[in-house]
Amino acid sequence: MRALLLARLAAGCIFLSEGIQAAWTVASLARRVGVSRTVLGERFAAVLGVPPMRYLVQWRVQLASHLLRSTAEALPGIAGRVGYQSEAAFSRAFKRELSHSPAAWRRQARVQNMTCN
Repeated sequence: MRALLLARLAAGCIFLSEGIQAAWTVASLARRVGVSRTVLGERFAAVLGVPPMRYLVQWRVQLASHLLRSTAEALPGIAGRVGYQSEAAFSRAFKRELSHSPAAWRRQARVQNMTCN
């Protein structure tokens, strides 16, 4: 039984990473994985230490931080690519996770890149 739950947790992580732009909810992810919302939340918390939607925000911000460092793409484009409907929502989530706005993060990454080269 544990192996099945871990397999479903892995499937949930894959669905989130491959469908990063989707408007996920705990209910829609649980349906897709084939477990209840409660079981999904418990498995995420037990194995990953965070609930499913927190995991999704962290994954989105991680991907966005990479895009900010490695591309010149405008913030609204990056916001859309990582699943946010608006630049404002993206900026709030990014700042909540990394304590810097996306623009400040990009500036800091560029400065660090110039000093390392």
